[in-house]
Amino acid sequence: MARTPAIMLQGTGSDVGKSVLVAGLCRLFSNRGLRVRPFKPQNMSNNAAVAAIPQTDEFGEIGRAQWLQALACRIAPTTDMNPVLLKPQSETGSQIVLSGKVAGAARGREYQALKARFLETVLQSFARLEAEADLVLVEGAGSAAEVNLRRNDIANMGFATAANVPVLLVGDIDRGGVIASLVGTHAILSETDREMVAGYLINRFRGDVTLFDEGLEVITRFTGWPSLGVVPYLAAASRLPAEDSVALERPGAASAKTAKLTVAVPIVGRIANFDDLDPLKAEPDVAVVFVRPGEPIPADAGLIVLPGSKSTIGDLKGLRANGWDRDIAAHVARGGHVVGLCGGYQMLGRMVEDPDGIEGEELEAPGLGLLDVETVMQAQKTVRPSTAATPGGLRLEGYEIHLGRTSGPDCSRPVAVLDGAPDGATSADGRVFGTYLHGLFGADEFRRAYLSRFGIAGSGTGYGRSVEAALDEIAARLEDVVDVERLMEIARRRCGG
Repeated sequence: MARTPAIMLQGTGSDVGKSVLVAGLCRLFSNRGLRVRPFKPQNMSNNAAVAAIPQTDEFGEIGRAQWLQALACRIAPTTDMNPVLLKPQSETGSQIVLSGKVAGAARGREYQALKARFLETVLQSFARLEAEADLVLVEGAGSAAEVNLRRNDIANMGFATAANVPVLLVGDIDRGGVIASLVGTHAILSETDREMVAGYLINRFRGDVTLFDEGLEVITRFTGWPSLGVVPYLAAASRLPAEDSVALERPGAASAKTAKLTVAVPIVGRIANFDDLDPLKAEPDVAVVFVRPGEPIPADAGLIVLPGSKSTIGDLKGLRANGWDRDIAAHVARGGHVVGLCGGYQMLGRMVEDPDGIEGEELEAPGLGLLDVETVMQAQKTVRPSTAATPGGLRLEGYEIHLGRTSGPDCSRPVAVLDGAPDGATSADGRVFGTYLHGLFGADEFRRAYLSRFGIAGSGTGYGRSVEAALDEIAARLEDVVDVERLMEIARRRCGG
């Protein structure tokens, strides 16, 4: 079968900016009129997105980063873009999502033995993507130099060699040690893997780029790899949806000192889909404060948001261990507002039951009792995009990824109507509500209406338009600093071009 041009960005470590660079390159080549497809063989994240399962009418889960990269390509996401997704649900184990569907769970050592079975699925997904594309941009995971995990690897060099996809290594100069990280990666790779690397990119450079000319010469002298560019620190990346927990460090548009509203978000152990908070972070009069274990929830917060969770009962236990249940109760007693999203919604009720132990060993836990509802976990997971509206008629659009059904008297005051059915629950005084709809605050009209409760008009910039503008800004910057023609030449090598 004829091969499609493709190139894989692997990192010298985690969080070197691969996801943003792939998204920017997706938009760059899409702007040039190419049919571009993103691909990540294996991802590990509890920030999941809904994507269509090819050749079916069903939907499945992929990493949020691949959803964003599909948006950058101006196409709808499919599960082929991320065939293996690992969702951590304990300190040592993860749920395995294969081709969009839950395929079991495994601890770290168990997964190392299992992953060889997934290579065929990964290659089949990649083949379907390249059959419909002019260019496939592939993202690796973690570090290319994890030689202890090289056997049966499907995330980095294992995939690159199996699919014959040339590699660009990405090093993050902002964290320091970028010369050593690139030269060290060259030293530790096997000869076969080393030959897959066709060049490197330096990412997140600040200041006068000419000061690093000698650094580039040193890297190339030790490795033989050419530089394809030095990418500056991309401020626009902060306006993109969060991919994983590292993004919790990002500052928002406002500080707690200048904001009219402080939104407190407790960071539970299995926090999930916290990019739901990004539209609030983008508001100039709103400060989103992520509260870490051992810290109290700020008493001056006007709103507390409980985000999604991969393990609702486990995270309820964590809330109580940190004393956050008392902080939340005091907040409500002072007249404060609370919003629960997905797993956070389940926590707001009177009880959460997991009779089959789907999420863990603990089978039930009392909730925070702020909503008169109860949740029972069920094996069948709801995964779908949702078109919705508030009871007042404001249009909403988002997605659902959840286990369990929630019912009770407060459900008589739903937050939204999802696909014709009521969803969510609201307290009698209207200050506490929960919903299964992810993306709620991304709806501009709803966000402005809700913020008006706190005397905030809300920005005039639509959140979706802001993300699109950020992608265009990053793509334009990459055009200036990356040797794009050489990159495309490397991508064509697998085609004999």
